[in-house]
Amino acid sequence: MAMKFKSRSSEKAEMQLTSMIDVIFLLLIFFVMTFRISAQEGDFNVKMPIGGGQGPADTTNIPIKLRLRANTDGELVDIVVDDSRSFGNDFGKLREFILQLTGGNAPPKPEDGPEVEIDLDYNLRYEFVIGAITAVTGRRQGDKIERLVERIKFAAPRKQQ
Repeated sequence: MAMKFKSRSSEKAEMQLTSMIDVIFLLLIFFVMTFRISAQEGDFNVKMPIGGGQGPADTTNIPIKLRLRANTDGELVDIVVDDSRSFGNDFGKLREFILQLTGGNAPPKPEDGPEVEIDLDYNLRYEFVIGAITAVTGRRQGDKIERLVERIKFAAPRKQQ
């Protein structure tokens, strides 16, 4: 005795897209409503050197020269300001020096305040560069940002020796 199976080829299988679209819209609404814009960190006014370094020098506002020296492993060895003051590798002392120099506050217009020119050793690790920028630009205390120096530029890169 042979068994007969009913053929279902005449019925069409359709997917219900309405429920999938509803779920996608719910997810979209969830992510839009829970998105929070946070305060931007590391907002520095930094000027990078233009290649070649040709042209007249700006003598109206002589920058504070900050030299960061590194050993062969990229560790910070010494922080030197204007080729005369050495702070070892202590960013706290550098911040205190900048506080004394600026009087504790940045001027209302960035172009009126001091400018820091940072000169780096070729192999200095990036974390020390950020530490130096943070020490001279200011700090966050709660919701208030204490600004010191607004203008930072980097010296032209030196050739690796």
